[in-house]
Parts: sequence; structure tokens; C-alpha cells
Amino acid sequence: MGRGKVVLERIENKINRQVTFSKRRNGLLKKSYELSVLCDAEVALIIFSSRGKLSEFASNM
Repeated sequence: MGRGKVVLERIENKINRQVTFSKRRNGLLKKSYELSVLCDAEVALIIFSSRGKLSEFASNM
């Protein structure tokens, strides 16, 4: 049995939206790092939160 489809729509609850953003941001940063290591690729990632906070990742191979 597989997972159901997730409907992509804006999360109205501010706290739930922030928690989801943090979890997905961390997952995206981890995947970027894995891609750079496994594929010997140069990866750059820039993320701005809704409040304008910057998160960044850059591989330096």
C-alpha cells in the first residue's frame, strides 16, 4: 500500500506552515549535499523564507 497524494496548497496555520518549512528546508539542504557528494556535482541552493531569512548551501568540490 502506497502513500496517498498530497494536495499542494498553502498551509493557513502560521505555526504549522513554519514547522513544515523548516522540515522541508532541512530535507532540501540534505539532498543538495548528497547530490554534490554522490555525483561530484557543484550545487548551489538559496532559500528565502516568507520573513526574508536566508538559508544557503554551496558545494566546493
